[in-house]
Amino acid sequence: MKTIKQLGSFGIALLTLSTVFACNTNDKKKPIELIAQATETIEPIEAKETNTVQIALLLDTSNSMNGLINQAKSQLWDIVNEFSYAKCGNDTRPNLQIALYQYGNDNLSANEGYIQQVLGFSSDLDEISEKLFSLTTNGGEEYCGKVLQTSLHQLPWNKNPDLLRMIFIAGNEPFTQGRYNYRTALANANEKDVVVNTIFCGNYELGINTDWKNGASLTGGEYMAIDHNKKVVHINTPYDDIIIKLNSRLNTTYVSYGSMGKSKIIAQEVQDSNALEMEETVAVKRAVSKSSRLYNNKKWDLVDAYDDAEFEISSVENDELPEELQGKNEKEIKKYVDDKKNEREEIQKEIQEYNKKRLAYISEHKKDEKSGELENAMIKAIKKQAKTKDYSWE
Repeated sequence: MKTIKQLGSFGIALLTLSTVFACNTNDKKKPIELIAQATETIEPIEAKETNTVQIALLLDTSNSMNGLINQAKSQLWDIVNEFSYAKCGNDTRPNLQIALYQYGNDNLSANEGYIQQVLGFSSDLDEISEKLFSLTTNGGEEYCGKVLQTSLHQLPWNKNPDLLRMIFIAGNEPFTQGRYNYRTALANANEKDVVVNTIFCGNYELGINTDWKNGASLTGGEYMAIDHNKKVVHINTPYDDIIIKLNSRLNTTYVSYGSMGKSKIIAQEVQDSNALEMEETVAVKRAVSKSSRLYNNKKWDLVDAYDDAEFEISSVENDELPEELQGKNEKEIKKYVDDKKNEREEIQKEIQEYNKKRLAYISEHKKDEKSGELENAMIKAIKKQAKTKDYSWE
């Protein structure tokens, strides 16, 4: 019996290894050393940690930051779309979680240092968009060290050494403001293996002189300076209207269920409207994101939930189903969901195909290499730091 238990522990150790080194395929330790280490601690690693990149956005929402917030709202989808092409060294696809903090806003609690966690780590793209659109600006004190430390302490950062953990902090006041020493926060970031990237909204040299560059270098992060008030120039293409119409059809393939189903269907439509109100091109980019693997709504959509191996349609109570499925038997429900799934996949495929044509058109007609200040700064840093964890882009 003891031998069987030992073999079981050995098997768990091997499974643990395959999870721990899910993305990094270049570890130099010998396999026998890794097995020995793994058998010492047989604590299972949660599957949700596997191949999940965590990014926290810390945005200054003081009076002068309207331009920054608008860039974040419009360029979220560029970042998501770029990330949808990422893959690990073992050809698996990473998931993405984004958290959002605001700081430097007089409407926030002075006792909390004018800091608020707007959203904890989430992979719900509609929720992330909703929280970004909820931000408003108002003058205040911008304490970079304090907001960094708060995000490092509050957020459930994963501990897998092969996964990418990043903070992007953006603002325009000295990095040294406030009583909390930013160097202490950055030392804590190093302990958690979180890379801090700083985005100064203003003159590059001024950012250096006010410690924004030093704030990045202490964790091996990137220092960037952007013109946050720059109006991003979007190039309209002949494919934009087609993609927006396909997005409307895509929405009809969602089959809500459970307590949050109806509200989430509404939220999806609201975020479509928010994107369209900013600019038609932003709505197009959001539609492209919705056609990617990162737009998954299994918590409220039967089609996405049905793809989860642990989900059983029979577990959903009749009154938690949409009206068109109430009173149906399991076979009829599965048939309905399968049909919606096939319809969705066809629409998503069409959106992706038209997006390729759209990107080719933009590449041919653009005059400026920089399509967006915030977007370019973040994507550049993400790709550079992802290489250290054995991520690559198609």
